[in-house]
Amino acid sequence: MRSALASGIAAILLLAHAAPRAQVSPSSPADSKTVAAASDSTTLPEVVIEASHYENAVGSSDAASQGTVRGERLQDLPLLRPGEVLETIPGVVVTQHSGDGKANQYFLRGYNLDHGTDFATFIEGVPVNMPTNAHGQGYTDANYLIPEIVERINYGKGPYFAEDGDFSSAGSARIQYRNRLDRDFASLTGGTFGYRRGLFAGSTTLGQKDPGPDTAGNRMFGLGGATLLGAVEFLGQNGPWDQPEGLHKFNGLARLSDGNSGNGWSLAGMYYDASWRSTDQVPLDLIQSGQLGRFSSLDSTDGGNTGRFILSGEWHSRNGTGYTRISAYAQHYHLQLWSNFTYFESNPVQGDQFEQFETRNMVGGEAVRGWSHRLLGRDLITEVGVQVRHDAIHVGLANTQYRVPYAIVTDDKVNITSTGLYLQNTALWTNWLRSVVGLREQKVFMDMDALAVPQNTGNATGSKFLPKLSLIFGPWAKTEYFFNIGKGFHSNDARGVINKVDMTGASTVPVPALVGSLGKEVGLRTEIVPGLQSSVALWSLNSDSELVYSADSGTTEPNGASRRWGVEWNNHMTPARWLLLDADLAWTRARFANMNDNGDIGDYIPNAVSKVALLAATVREGTWSGGVVTRYIGSYPLTQDGSLRAPSAIVTNLRLQREFSRDLSMQFDVLNLFNREYFDIAYGQDFQVIPTSPLVPVGTTVHPGEPRQIRLTAKWRF
Repeated sequence: MRSALASGIAAILLLAHAAPRAQVSPSSPADSKTVAAASDSTTLPEVVIEASHYENAVGSSDAASQGTVRGERLQDLPLLRPGEVLETIPGVVVTQHSGDGKANQYFLRGYNLDHGTDFATFIEGVPVNMPTNAHGQGYTDANYLIPEIVERINYGKGPYFAEDGDFSSAGSARIQYRNRLDRDFASLTGGTFGYRRGLFAGSTTLGQKDPGPDTAGNRMFGLGGATLLGAVEFLGQNGPWDQPEGLHKFNGLARLSDGNSGNGWSLAGMYYDASWRSTDQVPLDLIQSGQLGRFSSLDSTDGGNTGRFILSGEWHSRNGTGYTRISAYAQHYHLQLWSNFTYFESNPVQGDQFEQFETRNMVGGEAVRGWSHRLLGRDLITEVGVQVRHDAIHVGLANTQYRVPYAIVTDDKVNITSTGLYLQNTALWTNWLRSVVGLREQKVFMDMDALAVPQNTGNATGSKFLPKLSLIFGPWAKTEYFFNIGKGFHSNDARGVINKVDMTGASTVPVPALVGSLGKEVGLRTEIVPGLQSSVALWSLNSDSELVYSADSGTTEPNGASRRWGVEWNNHMTPARWLLLDADLAWTRARFANMNDNGDIGDYIPNAVSKVALLAATVREGTWSGGVVTRYIGSYPLTQDGSLRAPSAIVTNLRLQREFSRDLSMQFDVLNLFNREYFDIAYGQDFQVIPTSPLVPVGTTVHPGEPRQIRLTAKWRF
């Protein structure tokens, strides 16, 4: 199947190169609520774009922490992994604790988001987060993302907007691909540790648009003018690990679109397949004593394979009275993961490796209608939306040795249907005050057939009513001010909601299907200094329970309620035409709401990062361009009493690019420029390294950050 699909997409690329080139580039539809609102009323504040990399000017958003990153920003940033695209969102940190085919670890606003819980991600309108996933609730594997063809990233933080549903309490990101490319291209990359990548992408217009009447007044009809975009990516690497990673990845995209931001449509097909061997976290004291190499593994058979096939489409229309958006998607997904985190603690004979397996079929869609109208002499936009998603999942957990199963722990067939109905109103009350008021009704229906433990067969439902409010004041002196408040939620793993007994047969306490959160924020955005866009946000976010991954049961389990607050200060400065400077700083205080909760001493939230900073400089001058990015992650607690802590981490990446001709360019990346030793992630956990060694009830395990590596890319345009 892979070879047939590769041949098909390669044919699309050849067609894109050979067919006539488009004369007009239709712009991509914007899906941010602010842009839509501004477009529908001529009296709403004008959006002014000050820099090509961002659309975060005064008047462009409804919160200080909301914004847009343009795809051009990604062309100058060195990326170790595709998921690091999300680090262009201020305050987001992306790391890895396993193989590079697995979902990343995400951190934002004092949350260890694990593999995506409480941060909702969409690619081409399709949700990436997976509820009731084999490895963790909200699992967000963005490894099928192709950074070079990203058009924009619309992001927000906090539960302030009615269109945001499950997993969006801490934030959300909507990644949109381009409709077309300025020129087709092929790029080949080679690097240290066996890194090799090929990317081929192109677009073409199928026929010509209606050119209008000829000189004699006769109508001349064309063939429609839809744009076809195709991309194929091949990637392989071994990494610095003693056990070579052997990552093999194939990625394909075909996208057909027509129209512009006001009226148009698109259809997309995506295919992704990956396999790898992983080096999971290992005990820190074994590295420090020299018993284990820094890049060694304690189980050489850990790893995984995954894949997905996605079909999606959207249609949008806009006129003087309002707008309509309709979208739908279908996805087939599979995942197999073999992991061993405790080594020989549970089974001193065969070891503690386990397999998490999943096959999922997912369908969903959204219908939105907005009206421009007037009330009491004021301009308003009212938007109503309906969102539906259904997941049919076969998910389970098996005990394995060298990837061979010897005991089935859980084997469940789960159906989850989630519906969201929302109403949102944007009103311009004066030339210095506008409001965004929203209401969301969320429902979820869960049904499970427990094949391995029949007592756990059952069903459950949940619902939440979620009000939202944003007030925007100004601008005065090129500065505007924001107040935001809203309720959000995340869903719990259906197994934790429905299960009546655990794997030992003991009774369990069910958890609610939906768990609430409350977010508040005050902030400002200013352009009072010429060439500088700056924003400050003071925020708080309370969650009714934390989600913690449990390897033993293969599910994500709740802990106690939590309270977080913090400050973010983000800056984008263009001191010269050829220079862009970024400085994003964030500080967070994260605690459990109740002291000595969860049966442990203290109130620290393990893995809650309190300090994050990103400093970047981007240069474009003539045929030269490049960027340097430094990311800092502060020390964070590993245990609830704070007795174990992870050290801070700092890493710098560099990119240099040179245009040798209109058709040829070279790109030189140095990742971890100063070859610093740091940890991508650390945990406080129990383990037993070998059957005869003592049990470590609470020790530190780490997954090291990767050492310096070099990648060289040649890019041909045609």
